[in-house]
Amino acid sequence: MNDLELAQTPSTPTVRMDHKEGRVFMAGDSYPENPFEFFQPIIDWIDTFLKESTRPLVFELELIYLNTSSIRAMMDIFDRLEEAHQEGRVVSVLWNYDPENERVGELAEEFKEDCTFPFTIAPKA
Repeated sequence: MNDLELAQTPSTPTVRMDHKEGRVFMAGDSYPENPFEFFQPIIDWIDTFLKESTRPLVFELELIYLNTSSIRAMMDIFDRLEEAHQEGRVVSVLWNYDPENERVGELAEEFKEDCTFPFTIAPKA
């Protein structure tokens, strides 16, 4: 399994997926023109990691803005993490946000409500 890195653009976040560390990192704005095209490699990578590895998976976010399509894609990702957690996998989310951007903090809280795995929401210092 390979690591995957997607460079940040004006409408997509930077994404780094590290197989050895069991870590997915996303930061920036997310309003891609074609959300399926952008998120599918991320979802595929997570699916493969969960299938091929038994190591914990940490999903770390520093997102600033998400459009509706990005929110749906994140829901799909969190559903996969929840399913893995229900099957005994160690998965977690760490969502760091700018405390001046209350909407992102509220969005993170909405996502957290549907998850039983560890989901930490922390304002960036």
